[in-house]
Amino acid sequence: MNLALVFEQGDWVLIGVFLTLLLMSSLTWYLIIVKALWLNRVRGANGRFVQSFWDAADIQAAAGVAASDAVSPLARLAQSGIAGLEHFTCRSRARVGDACGVDEFLVRTLRNAMNREASHSSSGMTLLASVGSTAPFVGLFGTVWGIYHALMEISRAGSASMEMVAGPLGEALVATAAGLAAAIPAVLAYNAFNRANRVLAEEMDGFAHDLHAFLITGACVTPAHCALVAQRAEARAGAA
Repeated sequence: MNLALVFEQGDWVLIGVFLTLLLMSSLTWYLIIVKALWLNRVRGANGRFVQSFWDAADIQAAAGVAASDAVSPLARLAQSGIAGLEHFTCRSRARVGDACGVDEFLVRTLRNAMNREASHSSSGMTLLASVGSTAPFVGLFGTVWGIYHALMEISRAGSASMEMVAGPLGEALVATAAGLAAAIPAVLAYNAFNRANRVLAEEMDGFAHDLHAFLITGACVTPAHCALVAQRAEARAGAA
């Protein structure tokens, strides 16, 4: 089967179908590679940041750790929370006597930051879903179109020998295979990245709860953090 014959002998519709499928497949694989590398970087950056953040001596040091990390979504979440705490101003609500508090303000700030990170992590998912759902039908359209024109040629020739039918029909049917070849990686990648995004969202949600408690109370929030705080307190007491 010579695919070059499709571009040499096919009409503009069939050529357009194959070019569309080629574009879909190229974009899919580009997105798969880019997002896979990004997720790998984010996983490593999140682990390193969480360790460094809770090892910080105080909130100023923790803010410095967050500001120095440009990769981790958790670092940007911490930056938003700390900045929100520093720039908190209480504004009166519409109802008399109902004033905003720092707790509610931080919750809203952290939720907005999480929404931004979730939007960033989900970029490209619409493309994968679109390719996975439409590429088979684009390929099927190319097959139907190619078979129709092959049958028209056979009708005009008045002959239906195996040699005359096999070539045009085989080249038309390959459009369906091309559609599946573009759709299957897109569907698999969509499912894999969707799960990775859910895991990242759960990680951000857990960190946001710990961060909120830390910013509100200033107390330790994780066992490792509490142990570190106790160790530093003992060291200060011994030095005194």
